[in-house]
Amino acid sequence: MSEVQSMPAERRERAGKGAARATRRAGRIPGVIYGNKQEPVLISIEPRHLQRELQKAGFFATLFDLELDGQRHRVLARDVQFDPVTDRPLHIDFLRVAADTKVNVEVPVVFINEELSPGLKRGGVLNVVRHEIELICAADQIPTSITVDLQGLEIGDTVHISTVKLPEGVTPAITDRDFTVASIAAPTVAPVEAETAETEGEAAGAEPAAAKE
Repeated sequence: MSEVQSMPAERRERAGKGAARATRRAGRIPGVIYGNKQEPVLISIEPRHLQRELQKAGFFATLFDLELDGQRHRVLARDVQFDPVTDRPLHIDFLRVAADTKVNVEVPVVFINEELSPGLKRGGVLNVVRHEIELICAADQIPTSITVDLQGLEIGDTVHISTVKLPEGVTPAITDRDFTVASIAAPTVAPVEAETAETEGEAAGAEPAAAKE
């Protein structure tokens, strides 16, 4: 299960675009906590705290304890709006969850034992189709990552979701097909010798510059 991260927050009293702009002018990021059959709570976050978490892998699969008015709200980040020019976060939505709340989360995929893959040893290329897998699980059972073992894989082999070991109680969000997670592709090496011979042939057949004049 992912480790729960703490993040301080402050309450906002007013909603609306004008209030959100005022919050940003004050140097904070506006946001909202919603869900779990409770009233939404308007909040603001200190930018450096949010930026630090955004730089980590699996941000949207990480549980946070938002510390607000002496209480802790267990949440998942659901959406972040960014400035199209500066790429700075403008607003964030948090979903309030309980331990048994079923959630859809995208969890990063980690590949191990590349050195034990005969296909990769012979020059094959790891073609990652999904760097993250969308899963359904209880909020307190969100895995930190999903591990894919490449040991024994040859060129042309494919890793499907059915061959990936998921933690107990965790299921893929996509159930209508056995989708591909990664494959070992053949090496794409240009025929250097053929290209060299062709180039040398063209050079031999070229007329000297003086002869063209």
